[in-house]
Amino acid sequence: MSEARELIIAIDGPAASGKSTTARLVARELGYTYIDSGAMYRAVTLKALRQNIPVDDRNAVAELAAKTDLQFGTDNLNTVIFMDGEDVSEAIRTPEIDRNISPVAANAKVREILVEKQQKLGRNGGVVMDGRDIGTVVFPNADLKIYMLASVEERALRRQKELLQKGVKVDLEKVRADIRYRDKQDTGRAHGPLKKAAGAVEIDTTGLTIPQQVQKIVRLARQRLEKQDI
Repeated sequence: MSEARELIIAIDGPAASGKSTTARLVARELGYTYIDSGAMYRAVTLKALRQNIPVDDRNAVAELAAKTDLQFGTDNLNTVIFMDGEDVSEAIRTPEIDRNISPVAANAKVREILVEKQQKLGRNGGVVMDGRDIGTVVFPNADLKIYMLASVEERALRRQKELLQKGVKVDLEKVRADIRYRDKQDTGRAHGPLKKAAGAVEIDTTGLTIPQQVQKIVRLARQRLEKQDI
């Protein structure tokens, strides 16, 4: 019997549905590499803002993305992203990035550039990648596709708590409004819109703890691996 091939696991869902934390822990549990696709778009957004490039200038932002080196690493088991050698893991998680990322994520040229980078990172399997178009565009033939969702209220509370832990105070209603705006932008864009991929397993994380979310996906992954052995 040949050794089972390591899986490509695609996790999609709206903002603050728990994708990144869960995907990272699933990867750790399985001994896989975690790739945060959203962090790549956030990094490009951060670089554009730093260089005073309008985020809706499609050509300029795409040129910026093409010239940006994006790498992932680990620090005390936490995934970090390096932009041109600089650890920007914290800098990309701010309300300013949240407010400005939509035009970057909707930019067809940027998506083409970053999708190619993502496919190269995950093509050999043994990866867990999360985002909004992983199961539909980046890896439509992924071995396991997950679609995570949660109520707007639950997601707003999670995001507010996350920001407070980083010392950023923000009004809950403002967080709700930002999430609703992001949802509208993500589902309505022409290229790589957020939607449930064919064959994806839907998991409503409202009321679920992170460990419960992780175990659900790990269980599904191990079932897929067992099928390879049959």
